[in-house]
Order: sequence, then structure tokens, then C-alpha cells
Amino acid sequence: MAGHSHWAGIKHKKGKADKQRSKLFSKLSREITVAAKLGMPDINMNPRLRSAVQAAKEANMPKDNIDRAIKKSQGGDDANFEQVVYEGFGPSGTGIIIEVLTDNKNRSISNIRSIFEKNGCSLGSSGSVSHQFDICGLIKVKKQNCEENEIFELSTINGANDFKVEADFYEIFSKKSDLHSLQIELEKKYELSFSGIIYNPKNTIKVDKAGFEKILNFIETLEDDDDVQKVYSNFEVDQKILEELSS
Repeated sequence: MAGHSHWAGIKHKKGKADKQRSKLFSKLSREITVAAKLGMPDINMNPRLRSAVQAAKEANMPKDNIDRAIKKSQGGDDANFEQVVYEGFGPSGTGIIIEVLTDNKNRSISNIRSIFEKNGCSLGSSGSVSHQFDICGLIKVKKQNCEENEIFELSTINGANDFKVEADFYEIFSKKSDLHSLQIELEKKYELSFSGIIYNPKNTIKVDKAGFEKILNFIETLEDDDDVQKVYSNFEVDQKILEELSS
């Protein structure tokens, strides 16, 4: 399994998702506010906002919180958050990409550099890692919600360029520019678990159990930073290791 969101099940088993619910909601609210401010406060006209609201719903974020975050974007006194992408090399030489929303870039880069250094890793310059990834659209639908042949055909005729069957989900990939239209068509028939723009690794680095645990702890430390929205990596771990750690 390649790493962008596949380790989420392990984190859930550890109970960390529940412990960090407040922090998660805060990050989701920030993304919703920024998306609505950069575009329009209408999910039908704003693809980024549509994806942000979808992520919030999947995390069981209350509707009032979502509405409040959208309304905040229309105010003039809220902080101006800037999106920044940092790149570096994590444990086992894996590529790491960090998406940040911050109102203080000096604080963010200082915190992230400190995390890299404390873990024996190195922060890279722009382009040092991103060339190992494709920026593309990803939609995830729970397998229990649909038949494989049916969703494969619908996805293909509406712009999907790759289709993967994982343990619990169908993963549907598209060009970045085709994601919004594909999302709209699939939403007519299915409940989506995720829809958004991701960094998808072109090639992966296989790691053993010890390496995977180091990477997992490193990524969780990064994600614990208030400014960090998403972390991507190009590691690959055997399914048997995941099952062993999940048990």
C-alpha cells in the first residue's frame, strides 16, 4: 500500500482520531473558510469548497460548524491564511510533502524544520521531492455502497484515468482539471467518502515494519502541528504489516 491516506485505519485503531477531534475540526474549518474566501461561498460553483465540505461531512463535523466556517469567509476581520507547500526527506529516505495553511510562514517553517531535524530527517528545497509525485484528483467510495463494474464504467465515461480497488474503498483518479465534473456525476448516484486534489507518488519506497512505524510517528508529529493540513509520502508497506498492526 502506497502512502497518502492509507495509514488512516491504523490511526483510528489507536484511538487518536477521537482524541484529536477538536484539532481536526479546526483544520477543516480553516480549509472551508479559505476555500470560500478564494472562490465563491457556494459549493456548486467552487470545487475546492465542495471538497472541503465533503471532508468535513466525512469527519462528522456538525453542519453548524460548516455553515459558520463559510460565513466567516465573508467577514473582513479574519486572519489572512496563505497556502504553502514544503518538501523534504523522511525516514527511510521517503519523500514527504506537507500542505500548510498559515498566517505566519516564519512560524510554520520553523516548526516543520524542527520536526524534521529532531527525527534525523531533512527539509528540502522547492522541487526536491514534488517531481516524484503527480498532482491529481482522487475520489473514494466505500465498496459496500456500489458494484465495481457499475462505478468503474460511470467513472471512466466521466473523466477518470485510473481505478483501484483497495480493502474498503474504490479509488478513482482523474486529472486535476477533471475532478469537479467527475465528482458531480458520481455524487448523483453514490455517497463519496473523499474527493480532493492529492499528491500521488509515481513510484514508491518499500519499508519494513520498523520503518513503517518510524514514518507513521513522523507523519503524525507533522500532522499534530496546527498549521499543517495534509501530509503525503511515497512509502509502501505490505498489507500483512498493516493487518498485524491493526489487530
